Amino acid sequence: MTKTVYSKANIYHGKVEKIQNEGYLLVDDQSGKILATGSGQAPQADKVVKLAGKYVMPGLINCHTHIIMDPATADGDTAANSTVAAVRALGHLHDLLKSGVTYIRECGSTFDIDIALTKMIKQGKLTGVPEIMPAGHPYSMTGGHGDLPNFAYLVDSPDEVRKAVRQGLKKGAKAIKVMATGGVMTENDFMDDPQLSEAEMRVAVEEAHHKGLIVAAHAEGNPGILNAIKAGVDSIEHGFYVNAEEIDLMLAQSTYLTPTIVGAWAFITYAPGKIPDWEMAKIASAWKDLRGNINRAKVAGVPITLGTDAGTPFNDFTMTPEELPLLVDQGFTNFEALQTSLNSAKLMKIADEYGTLEPGKYADFLVLDENPLEKISAVVQKNKGVYKKGQKIY
Repeated sequence: MTKTVYSKANIYHGKVEKIQNEGYLLVDDQSGKILATGSGQAPQADKVVKLAGKYVMPGLINCHTHIIMDPATADGDTAANSTVAAVRALGHLHDLLKSGVTYIRECGSTFDIDIALTKMIKQGKLTGVPEIMPAGHPYSMTGGHGDLPNFAYLVDSPDEVRKAVRQGLKKGAKAIKVMATGGVMTENDFMDDPQLSEAEMRVAVEEAHHKGLIVAAHAEGNPGILNAIKAGVDSIEHGFYVNAEEIDLMLAQSTYLTPTIVGAWAFITYAPGKIPDWEMAKIASAWKDLRGNINRAKVAGVPITLGTDAGTPFNDFTMTPEELPLLVDQGFTNFEALQTSLNSAKLMKIADEYGTLEPGKYADFLVLDENPLEKISAVVQKNKGVYKKGQKIY
């Protein structure tokens, strides 16, 4: 076993609101896992990397991406053929890692490209990218949000959902994504349109949970948010109009909320005059309400995850760190914003090996110039150091 010690660092381990000064991480070079952490005199190792004056924190875990989409378009360009989409996805993975994202959950992919890339990563044929929890195609009703070229399984009854989910699981999906409401990027529906029914989503949950897998629901308005929670999904994605009744039920069922604020912010900031009026009107309406609703859910105790919906218009794959200052702008403390990444690991059931810098976990970490607990924008640093399983990639 060869070992590397990263020493003289100021370490935010990711679990408590504290910086360990003069800290070290001892890493097994073969497994990429942390053997020991501490402060003061570092243990002997084959290689010593001194990080004097730098701040170390866990890599970011983004639980809502669409790596096959083109954020320079109004519809994500899901019509692109499989070759274009695959090349695009690979470039986006590199962008994500360079920004500080070391693990993603893909929430809908054309041609099951995320499943294929995940297999290549596990086989060692693709390196220098974040790990992926793939979902393959999402599940939408005919004419619903997700009824885009090459994108969703179109399902219109519980039986159709059951068969399609089983097909997705057979292909290698490790998470399931269902569409509970309309959305911003589809012209003929609205955020408060209920789409897949409670009964239909309950079947998807049943099939996924049989295999110990999780279900995410695109759910922006009501009554679709409530339908999805009652169906037993593990996370509500967006949740712009989440209300008090739904918050209480989420608390009772330990349902996570992924607000994807940066996706809405990107629309508001960069899209005016560049996308159809109907699309702009939807997000402008939601922007007025979503921030207060998300903060009320956080204050009530709903676990908030880090997810960005990367790939949607103007929401590119470098912007995950921008979500954290936006959360702070909505009333989160710096520590609460940072905890959303750990919550993503908990939702994804990978927190035993990812999400914090502790012995037995993978050495996925970032090296920053400033303290993120004091200055949340420190995470947005462009030239940050990015380590994946103990290896410096950027």
